[in-house]
Amino acid sequence: MNIHAYVVDHVDAPFRWEELTVDESVPLELAGPLACGITTGAGAVLNTANPGPGESVVVYGVGAVGLGAIMAARNSAAATIIAVDLHDSRLELAQRYGATHVINSQKEDSLERIREITGGAADYAIECAGVIAVLEEAIEAIGMLGTCLLIGGAPTDARFSADHMRTLFGKRIVGALGGSRTSQEMISALLARWKVGRFPFDELVRTYPMAEIEQAIRDTHSGEVIKAVLTLA
Repeated sequence: MNIHAYVVDHVDAPFRWEELTVDESVPLELAGPLACGITTGAGAVLNTANPGPGESVVVYGVGAVGLGAIMAARNSAAATIIAVDLHDSRLELAQRYGATHVINSQKEDSLERIREITGGAADYAIECAGVIAVLEEAIEAIGMLGTCLLIGGAPTDARFSADHMRTLFGKRIVGALGGSRTSQEMISALLARWKVGRFPFDELVRTYPMAEIEQAIRDTHSGEVIKAVLTLA
């Protein structure tokens, strides 16, 4: 089965259509959500961060992108996987899919708690919320030689700040676009993991007929569903 997706090879390249070959046993409504979102979070962990044995990963914001990052971190060598969000329901999902620790930032000081869990600072912080205050905390959460990955979509022209001296000592702030690989590579790799039970992203997907588009939007905004997919049936 062939599907088409917008892809981009690097930040300066224009978007283009690419034809992807997907195993016939995979329903289209499952392959579709991997064109963005879930793939973005997973690719940021597997391709850009690629945490080593025993390292720690903090994921800020566990919607579709963040949960993709959590699942990918579980497939990596990372020992500590921390999810930070405002909603207990999403934190429960994060724990189900691989988070070793969860933090509701409305109920406790997330930065202080991260430092307690990691014994000082995290090795990687994955910022999926696109909120500047959250991004700035993510930068504070990593230690010397730590890496903060920016994958959340902040408003156009948004700016953030970081402490100069602490950053000077080796902190890295890195943008990761679209999973840091082409759609052909990422979709194939994630579907292969899904088939053997190592990347259960299908549990995040709920399908709606086109006639129920308004309900799909409401469920997405309320947080009841992580990844809504419209079908033409």
